Amino acid sequence: MNVWIAIGVTALGCYAVKLTGLLVPAGVLERPLVRRLAALLPVALLAALTAQQTFADGQSLVLDAKAAGLAAAAVALVLRAPFLLVVAAAVAVTAGVRALSG
Repeated sequence: MNVWIAIGVTALGCYAVKLTGLLVPAGVLERPLVRRLAALLPVALLAALTAQQTFADGQSLVLDAKAAGLAAAAVALVLRAPFLLVVAAAVAVTAGVRALSG
């Protein structure tokens, strides 16, 4: 029964957040600071999710093949490689590290 309570509370919370967003006056959304934060927030959330999925395993810090693949992707991005090449580099390095480490 606790799972259903959690689902219900989550659904109500999501509805409340959406309703709050609809009730914000349009003038507030046109402010330059709000527009800039709204543009940067998805990038920050995606970066945080990537870091958490790459370097965390429960409560511990892990440096494994995923970290090597992310580093390879970062190097490819710095070198301004096309997106598909960035992904391919990350996949190749990750697979290579996993193959070598067994």
